Amino acid sequence: MSLATHFFDMPRFLATSPLFSGLSPDELTRIAKSSQLRSYAKGEMIFSLGEACEAFHIVVSGQVKLFVVSPSGQEKVIEIISPGQSFAEALVFLNKPYILSAQALVDTVLVNVSKNGVVSEIKQDPHFAMHMLAGVSRRLHSLVQDVEAYALQNGMQRLIGYLLRDVEMDAATGQKTLTVSLPASKATIASRLSLTPEYFSRVLHELEAQQLITIDRREIRILDVKKLVGYGAQ
Repeated sequence: MSLATHFFDMPRFLATSPLFSGLSPDELTRIAKSSQLRSYAKGEMIFSLGEACEAFHIVVSGQVKLFVVSPSGQEKVIEIISPGQSFAEALVFLNKPYILSAQALVDTVLVNVSKNGVVSEIKQDPHFAMHMLAGVSRRLHSLVQDVEAYALQNGMQRLIGYLLRDVEMDAATGQKTLTVSLPASKATIASRLSLTPEYFSRVLHELEAQQLITIDRREIRILDVKKLVGYGAQ
């Protein structure tokens, strides 16, 4: 354990998570006692399909890839989890094994919150149960948005939507330029968007040829947000 993790303030960190914000110091202390800080090396598996689910996880630093593998061996990235985000919340209540796998994309530190600690707190405090339900609902809403995008948007629109994911669309007309850092390799993000790596690269270069973006490895500079939005709507 590094010096930084040795002095990690678990209750304070948990208080920054949407799942636990608003809890009392005593509640945070109880959850902290059932939580564990753990480091994972780049490429290390956090859990695999079929393993028992005994905790959910919050990213302190690094990035995590959630994915499934088809019978033919093709990998589909479900989500890329960044610092401050949590994952596998709903699975701890199913009493079933993990239905997907998780892998550290870079050196990563997680807080693993034990299932037993969460269940014990829910039994004591209905207020805490509402926090957990809100977290599960956010994840469900995100998955519904993904399904909607796959069904109603073409590949170009999905990629542009991903690049503009942090832009408030009602304010887009007032924002001229924007720099986006891709959080993972282009192949990983392509899988997340249900695109082939070849198509992903082709669309990026088309947008660059239209002078809508410039590309510098993982740095994508959007030269005109409004025009990019309009190009995706064509």
